[in-house]
Amino acid sequence: MEDANATTREAEPATGAATPDAAPERRPLDRLASFRFAYLAIFAFILAYVFTVEGLERALSDYFLDATIAATSVDPANGPVPDQIHAGIQREITESAWVRIGDVRVRPLVLAADGRTAIYAAAPIPGLLTDPDDLGERLLPAMIDVEVSVPHNALAANAILVLYAALLVTTLAIHTRRLTSREAQDLQALAESRDSLSSRARGIEEELGIVRERLAEIEPEHTLFAEEVDSLASERQQLLAQLDAVEQRERELRALTAGSEDLDAERRALEELLDEATNDLADKESQIEELRSEVRRNARGKGKPARENELIERRLRTLYKNLEVDTHAIDNLVALRDESLKLRAEEAFKRLSDEPDQAVVRRKVGGLPPHLSIFELGFAGKGRIYYTKGQARRFRVLLVGAKNSQKTDLEYLSRLPKES
Repeated sequence: MEDANATTREAEPATGAATPDAAPERRPLDRLASFRFAYLAIFAFILAYVFTVEGLERALSDYFLDATIAATSVDPANGPVPDQIHAGIQREITESAWVRIGDVRVRPLVLAADGRTAIYAAAPIPGLLTDPDDLGERLLPAMIDVEVSVPHNALAANAILVLYAALLVTTLAIHTRRLTSREAQDLQALAESRDSLSSRARGIEEELGIVRERLAEIEPEHTLFAEEVDSLASERQQLLAQLDAVEQRERELRALTAGSEDLDAERRALEELLDEATNDLADKESQIEELRSEVRRNARGKGKPARENELIERRLRTLYKNLEVDTHAIDNLVALRDESLKLRAEEAFKRLSDEPDQAVVRRKVGGLPPHLSIFELGFAGKGRIYYTKGQARRFRVLLVGAKNSQKTDLEYLSRLPKES
């Protein structure tokens, strides 16, 4: 009896022992939150790149405008004014590191005080005198306009893109490493809790076995020992249930750890998507720049005379003696609105009129009725001039179009009648 009571008193402290706290459960939306962080990081990267390039363009516009103003601040007493301005622009702009290394495009335009004489222009402009006879003070003060653009394939834009891409990849890598470390800590805590509960359960089983052996030696009518046995058995069942719960949580965390590997694979996939998004962004920026240029051209073109078509028609038919230019082609040329594209188109007209052997003829246009023999001449990358043999002159210009209007242009050409 005394031995049994001693065993019971030894078992009581084990019964009242506190069980280890289970590791806090992770919310089920944590993985979704990690993906949301990646999407927000990519969005922030795109915005930062776009606005940084635009800010760089504005800053460089102010910088090169000041440089051009400094280059045109000359003294006629030191020599011919155009020579001094050319030398100054060559020194301040053409030899600038932004232009030579960063591939920044700078197009300065310097006009004389009369507004009709071009002292310095990146490309010839119709209607402006480029060889002034008066080299004195009447050319000053000069009127200055500078156009600066940072193409997305330029070294400066690529440097910004690489910088932000490196920051994005580093941020995603640190975020992924932090999630993996957190999951590893939770897994370690659960493993320690499981080991503690397992050790406690083995100790209770050993104590329960000792009590049962002692109960077999004493009188069965003593219910005190039976109650102690039931209490230990109940505690054993509770500990086994807790052990099962800990093992279940361990399996879930191991599955989440395997999911972190999926997260890393998805991060690599997101990096590939980022490269595609960067290429799409460059295309979209090019389209946006074209639309902005068209808006600026439309804003400047509100005050132009209504007889612009007639003026262009008269100029083309006067300058290019070997070309017949259709009215539809003149309408297409006016619809370009971009003065640089018009200049490139007229450059192609001049080459076709005066040097047809040097003109870059892409191909004979296919898919047209057999009675039509029409050729395609390219200009400015995407521009197209469709022409055929003329009746009164060497060639007849039918249409001026672009790549995005190719379908409509071919439909118009296919409806042309057979010439007699």
